[in-house]
Amino acid sequence: MNHKLPRPVIAIVVLAVAAALYFGLANLSSNGNGDLTASGSIEATMVNISPELAGKISKVDVEEGTLVRTNDPLLHLDPGLLTSQRAVTSTQVDFANAALASAQTQYDQTLQAALSAQESLRAKEWRLSAPDEFDQPAWYFEQAEQVAATQLEVDNAKIALDDALTNLDKVITDLNNAEYVNAEKGLAEARAAFLVADSVKVQAENAAEGGGLQDAAYDYYNVKLDELNAAQKSFNTLTNTNAEDDVQYARGQVVVAQQRYDAAYSRLLSLQTGTQSPAVVSAKNALDQTQTALEQAQANLDFIDIQIAKLDVFAVMDGVILTRNIEPGEFVQPGAIALTMADLTNLTITVYVPEDRYGQVSLGQTAEVRVDSFPDLTFSATVIHIADQAEFTPRNVQTVEGRSSTFYAVKLKVADQEGKLKIGMPADVIFSK
Repeated sequence: MNHKLPRPVIAIVVLAVAAALYFGLANLSSNGNGDLTASGSIEATMVNISPELAGKISKVDVEEGTLVRTNDPLLHLDPGLLTSQRAVTSTQVDFANAALASAQTQYDQTLQAALSAQESLRAKEWRLSAPDEFDQPAWYFEQAEQVAATQLEVDNAKIALDDALTNLDKVITDLNNAEYVNAEKGLAEARAAFLVADSVKVQAENAAEGGGLQDAAYDYYNVKLDELNAAQKSFNTLTNTNAEDDVQYARGQVVVAQQRYDAAYSRLLSLQTGTQSPAVVSAKNALDQTQTALEQAQANLDFIDIQIAKLDVFAVMDGVILTRNIEPGEFVQPGAIALTMADLTNLTITVYVPEDRYGQVSLGQTAEVRVDSFPDLTFSATVIHIADQAEFTPRNVQTVEGRSSTFYAVKLKVADQEGKLKIGMPADVIFSK
């Protein structure tokens, strides 16, 4: 296989510009008729063709010198890896579609059941009379309003419960209440132990063969009964005290706050029917998650399809292939120059005019172009751009006077219907008056 080294396209352009500078400045003069003349080299728009993906080249459709049209295929990368990835991702999309269909069915069934339950509750609510403290009937407020109000009550009840628990902890840890709290704790422990002993006694009494088993159970029971009576006596001596009032009131606050929270939460659950029921909300969340999973899988599939489409590289304009740096079987990286093409139907030439001759050139002005390769032919050209900013001459101008001068770049479009001119050809330009 003949491996071609990449050719420095940028260097070609730089050399072409340097040549234009040299010829345009070194040979700038007037002919015998007083016409302004200058020299340069033929230029054209050149494009480097590079793949956007890395991969092994499976086919190259063009050779150097091949004429191509816009969107003509130029080269192809091996699609094997991406094709396999697409098959896997396509299966994931199928699974996601199936999961979405199942989630949709589950949501529809859950919603239907919730709506049926809501209808029954609404019918019951319409038949009920509101408490005497209410001025409006039970059905007056919409479901969303009742849910919002009850949710606020649940939140407030939770805050009240936390505050009550904090206050109870503060009361229990108060040193003034320590003796009462200890007696209270002892009584609670004695009660727990007695209930266990009573259970043991009952089991012993039911045994087929009592004897020593019943005697031991009775002894254990009597010990715990004595401990319970002693704990109760110790506790009773501390009743009717400020400590008792404080502790019992704090415990009562906790019980009431807990009951308030439970009742509010139960009321909230009873109101969450229809689309706001927990089952429907959960089913809707599952449906949304499967929809998101499907969208992600589809996005992955679309991304792979875009990559597969980029495996085939096409011409971006009409032109001719100048260089080919690749062969089938080679591995290329993204951005690596595989081909270079140029639009030879849109040729230009750039020459440089000194500042004192600047006024003799204008946009749209015509000129004649001649090249050494075709001495008997004359090509027409038109000025399409005149630089707005002057630049100094390059170092290859030897005279001090030349180096101190400033010049303006003039670009001309060259007509070449027969395709005779080539990039880099030295050319002379004669500006018409």
